[in-house]
Amino acid sequence: MSKQPATEQIAETAQQMLEGSLHYLVGAYRIAMLREEVGAYANDPEFMPFVAILSEIDSLNLSLAPTQWSHTFIAAHREQLDESVEWAKAISLHQCQSLAVRFAS
Repeated sequence: MSKQPATEQIAETAQQMLEGSLHYLVGAYRIAMLREEVGAYANDPEFMPFVAILSEIDSLNLSLAPTQWSHTFIAAHREQLDESVEWAKAISLHQCQSLAVRFAS
């Protein structure tokens, strides 16, 4: 992972998700993985949707973890991923915006 502080990684990841420059599920995965590094408590409402998205990603039964998804892999699974992204945005877009602001430098 990056040597950049976890707070900056979360802010940057959230911003990239909002801009569409990072696949939403890849970003959600990163945010969920970083939450403990920033001392977020177990039920932090800004992180809980991203924990739920982890379960959605697991249920897709894809052969690679999101950190390994290439543009080709995403294109090959576009229909399946698009449905999951739509759901993920519905439950987490507000929190994504909030995290981008909360951890901005």
